[in-house]
Amino acid sequence: MNILLINHYAGSPRHGMEFRPYYLAREWTRMGHQVQIVAGSYSHIRAQQPQMPPARHRDEIIDGIGYRWYATPGYRGNGVGRVRSMLSFLWHLRRDGRLLADDFRPDVVIASSTYPMDIWPARRIARRAGARLVYEVHDLWPLSPMELGGMSRRHPFIVWVQMAEDHAYRHADKVVSMLPRALEHMRSRGMAADKFVYVPNGVDEAEWADPAPLPPEVAQQLERLKVNRLPIVAYVGTHGLANALDALLDAAAMLQGKAQVLLVGPGPERERLLARVRQEGLANVTMLPSVPKQAVPSLLAEVDIAYIGLLPQPLFRFGVSPNKLMDYMMAAKPVLFSVRAGNDPVAEAGCGLTVPPDDPPAIARAIDALAARTVAERQAMGQAGRAYVLKNHTYPVLARRFLDAMRA
Repeated sequence: MNILLINHYAGSPRHGMEFRPYYLAREWTRMGHQVQIVAGSYSHIRAQQPQMPPARHRDEIIDGIGYRWYATPGYRGNGVGRVRSMLSFLWHLRRDGRLLADDFRPDVVIASSTYPMDIWPARRIARRAGARLVYEVHDLWPLSPMELGGMSRRHPFIVWVQMAEDHAYRHADKVVSMLPRALEHMRSRGMAADKFVYVPNGVDEAEWADPAPLPPEVAQQLERLKVNRLPIVAYVGTHGLANALDALLDAAAMLQGKAQVLLVGPGPERERLLARVRQEGLANVTMLPSVPKQAVPSLLAEVDIAYIGLLPQPLFRFGVSPNKLMDYMMAAKPVLFSVRAGNDPVAEAGCGLTVPPDDPPAIARAIDALAARTVAERQAMGQAGRAYVLKNHTYPVLARRFLDAMRA
């Protein structure tokens, strides 16, 4: 089967996020299929952008996967610059749609760019090639910019996005969602229920078999933390407002002498949180810079409890599928899930405790309760999470589920 995967923000191990297109494509390639990823040359979430020639696109092969990078302008934030980059990518797809259809001859075309407007050129390519059309939903647009960004449903950008979302639900042969509870919303926009397939985020099991060692300075800091023998509660990931880290610091203030809190990662809120730790004298809080993705398993192996928090958002009624939660479960750590959402993977797996994200005393009590468990009890909880991920969230499992949906 020839699979054309359109994702403006697709990445690779060489370039950084988004990793999902790469991991799925790698599994399909291993199954004997041909995969062509089409992406923009600039993405705000990539660690490294592809090197572009003067020409309008660049083709390369990464681990057997074809990549075509279309030249798109850089931008900052979510303003006009990002919209200009979207328009540039869509223009490339429209202009080269006939070539993509005739040269690659896809059997399946997947529109998967977070924003839904790539469904229009994707459908044109699919119709020309006689291919099936799949729409993959990362976030619900335009609900996301409306509910998170406060944009009016009458804003021209929102009207444009809404037209694309409705078009996708009407004309896609299958709709693959990373959000487990999104079906009712999709049906309300005109989608037939039998098109819906849930394929969540996942993990690459091989990365956990041979992880990279920790940077020496990080390893030294962790050794210092172990001296006082208090349980270590860790958050590893982006430090943003949405991650409920202020609530974790509030809980840390209540846990002096009972637990240590470790925050590892970058993000726009890191400096403010670091200043808060200093000003409030939170001696049981340590903040470290990010470690390479390949060393995250080595880091998590050194902690006792893993924390994930998300501030309440109406959009979470459709469910969540955070990548860091998969990492925590793969590390076989008990998880403190400080999230209010339409699903609760931690409860489903039996691998930790769930508390409200805006209740620091409840977070402190949950940490206390997990710390009071014996090492064997915490290990059993962690192993339950790992077993859950291995059964439901490894990329061979997810790629097969996605492939079955494309064929159905």
